Parts: sequence; structure tokens; C-alpha cells
Amino acid sequence: MRIPVLTTLALIAFAANSLLCRLALRSQAIDPATFSAVRIVSGALILGLLVRWPSDAPPVSGGSSWTSAGLLFLYAAPFSFAYLHLSAGTGALLLFASVQVTMVLAALVRGASPSHPMGRADRWL
Repeated sequence: MRIPVLTTLALIAFAANSLLCRLALRSQAIDPATFSAVRIVSGALILGLLVRWPSDAPPVSGGSSWTSAGLLFLYAAPFSFAYLHLSAGTGALLLFASVQVTMVLAALVRGASPSHPMGRADRWL
């Protein structure tokens, strides 16, 4: 029961984030470029705090990825400008589609092979 509740809370948080972004930009309380900068810097600060938070978990090896940071910027900046012109539904569909395509392409690049959801298709013929 914990996973569905946490998933639901995460989805609600993402929807609320989108609505708050749209509200801030539509009311012209902030411009899209500044909004993107504040969003990325504040997110980096929170992630930095979370990484340094005391935990029993073993430390994660590796380091920061400038490629990942650049790709995050390529996501955040256009969406900040798009909030001014796209409807919420269109924005949600574009975001959903881009996330799904990115996940599938990343898996393929890493060597995953696509499979039929019901197993091998030739077994059903």
C-alpha cells in the first residue's frame, strides 16, 4: 500500500508544480529565464543537501554529470517559456511523451532489447 500512496503523492506534487509554474509565469511575477535559473539552482541546492544527509546507506560512487545537468536545463528552460503559450493539457502530453521517449532511448542505448509484453510473439501464432 505504501508504493501506491507515495506514487500518488508524487503525481500530485508534479501536477501542483506545473500549476504553480504556470501561475507564476502567467501573472508575470517572474520571467521565464529567471524562473528557470531559480528552479535549477534551488533544485541543485536541495539535492546537494539530500546527498549529504546522514544515512545508513552506503555512499554512492561516481560523481556529478555535466551531461545530465545540461539535459535537465534543456528540459527546464523550454518548458518555462512554453508555460506562457501552451495549454496545461498539451504541456502534459508533450512532457509525458518526451519522458517516455527519453527512457526508451536511454534503455536502448544501454543495450536493453525490446520484448513483447506477453512474451515471444511467435508463441501466440
